[in-house]
Amino acid sequence: MAKARAITKRRKAVRNIRKITQTMQLIATARFQKCFQRAVATQPYTRQITEMIQTLAALEAAEHPLLKPNDSPHPGILLVITSNRGLCGAYNASVLRAAGEHYRARRDAGRPPQLEVVGKKGVNICRFLGFQLARKITDVEDRIAFARVAEMAERYMQLYAAGEISGVHVAFTQFVSTSSQRPQVAQLLPIEPPRAAAAARPGATTGIRHEFEFSPAPGELLARLIPEAVKIRLFQAFNDAIVSEQVARMVAMKAATDAAGEMLKFLTRQYNRARQTQITTELADIVGGANAVQ
Repeated sequence: MAKARAITKRRKAVRNIRKITQTMQLIATARFQKCFQRAVATQPYTRQITEMIQTLAALEAAEHPLLKPNDSPHPGILLVITSNRGLCGAYNASVLRAAGEHYRARRDAGRPPQLEVVGKKGVNICRFLGFQLARKITDVEDRIAFARVAEMAERYMQLYAAGEISGVHVAFTQFVSTSSQRPQVAQLLPIEPPRAAAAARPGATTGIRHEFEFSPAPGELLARLIPEAVKIRLFQAFNDAIVSEQVARMVAMKAATDAAGEMLKFLTRQYNRARQTQITTELADIVGGANAVQ
């Protein structure tokens, strides 16, 4: 009977855990819908303004300090976007792995970047691994205001223009679809020129020089567009990271709920076998006692 009682207690505990994980899955699904709409809505604008700035950066008339590589002897900045909460599978581990590869590559080149980490989980992991953090940002929740991102981008642009940093890279999880999220390290500053691979892709037209007529002057126009492009690219990185976190949590909680369901079935079979064994033993004792009396 003791074994059956232990199995009953374990079934109750697993059932309670299943209710919790199922509730967390529903919450993550609801949050995902809101984050998904924000991330998808800003993607076309981010993509178009980035392509336009990269095209203008290749022109001889384009002059802006954020377009040129910085020869500053100071190290660059690596911004790592993680989550404040756990129970989201391998989301934080994946983005930290990508950030670690970038950091080691720069360190081997003799210029390790300054680490700025967003999210309590990333801060705790970096602290455990012994990394020195230049800045900790833990006030980012499921929705981040554009003004907050613009403030961070302004600081990066001022430091880069003043020659106090050699560049800015952002490690985040890019949201491709609900079934595909890619951890990557993107260069924020300086703005990258057009990639040769993009020009050589199938269907692309090569050998054509684009002519632009600037109004206002190129310097004034780029002075308006480039800061906006940097801000919106950083804002898109945060939106992608947030929606990817919700997808990872939704998948992790669904897997936990399914595993709890399978464990309940297994424990139910164990309980039935233990109860059947107990009943058989009791019947055997009763029959044996009756035979002894006769």
